[in-house]
Amino acid sequence: MNHDEIIRCHFVFRGRVQGVGFRYVSQFAANEYGATGWVRNEYDGSVSMELQGSRTQIEQVLLTLQNSRYIEIRDISRTQIPTESKEKKFRVRY
Repeated sequence: MNHDEIIRCHFVFRGRVQGVGFRYVSQFAANEYGATGWVRNEYDGSVSMELQGSRTQIEQVLLTLQNSRYIEIRDISRTQIPTESKEKKFRVRY
């Protein structure tokens, strides 16, 4: 397994993930570690995210979210999806 290979994963987070700065922390961490993608709140109370970068970058973003004081992630579903070569940054979707 190559940790420098660029991958893209779609995540769905459940738990106390809305109204606790999840999207802000996601954007900060993605920018900090050089990952791209997007994050948005869903109507069912979950948060969806697509994150693209090396496995190390993705794990760093996830670790930042899991260690955040107000966020309480109870369940994460993760699916690897095709990368988007033209994407340049991480953004919050509304």
